[in-house]
Amino acid sequence: MELDVDRLSVELAGRAIVEQVSLRVGSGSVVGLVGPNGSGKSTVLRCVYRALRPRSGVVRVGGADIGAMSPRESARLVAALTQNSSGELDFTVAEVVALGRAPHLKGNAPLSAREAALCERAMRQVGVDHLAHRGVLSLSGGERQRVLIARALAQEPEVLVLDEPTNHLDLRHQVDLLRLLRDSGLTVLVVLHDLNLAAAACDRLCVLSEGALVASGTPAEVLTEQLLREVFSVRASVVAHPLDGVPQILYTLANHVEEGSAP
Repeated sequence: MELDVDRLSVELAGRAIVEQVSLRVGSGSVVGLVGPNGSGKSTVLRCVYRALRPRSGVVRVGGADIGAMSPRESARLVAALTQNSSGELDFTVAEVVALGRAPHLKGNAPLSAREAALCERAMRQVGVDHLAHRGVLSLSGGERQRVLIARALAQEPEVLVLDEPTNHLDLRHQVDLLRLLRDSGLTVLVVLHDLNLAAAACDRLCVLSEGALVASGTPAEVLTEQLLREVFSVRASVVAHPLDGVPQILYTLANHVEEGSAP
């Protein structure tokens, strides 16, 4: 199901955070939202999963305005992993993942056999099924992150939005997660800071800078040395990966571009 962000503008405390951002995520594709800190990436995601109401613009899923839906209806379509998806209650892993079924249940109805199987499958997909009876507060940061991803998958959404999902994950689990996103068949909008991982995992990249969309296209089209200088203030070389040709960025600490200097 297609996700369409149409001319989105957001203002917080009288300050424009996002201005006229439009982007589209085709059904079943993975789009990465990248850009410097404070460029508006998380703000766009918060509008998609309805934690923020935009000043103007609309977010559509399958052509329908999610702002016109009830929270339960929109939660059946869109699942989110946020930067601060944590809680203080020591639920078990299985209980946290089961919360993903809440939009589909009536009141406090127990999980059906099908729904319990969905939760077990989600835990297996991210490799936390062996932790099902552990309290989440006893887990490492990376393990908790994978539990929250399992909860989002158990929600059975059409659209999955993730804000820096590789935080706290070791290299193996970062790669496993991004491979899972690519193979999930879901429509995915993901914020990533690691541009090399973004290039490998995403069909398209959208670059935000100071609240505006400044570039969009395939990783090869977007990740240029000029863009890295102009948007990220970094000098780097862009080379093709020897196995799959995906652009990869080679950084050197000596090539940092000082603020105000010529690119």
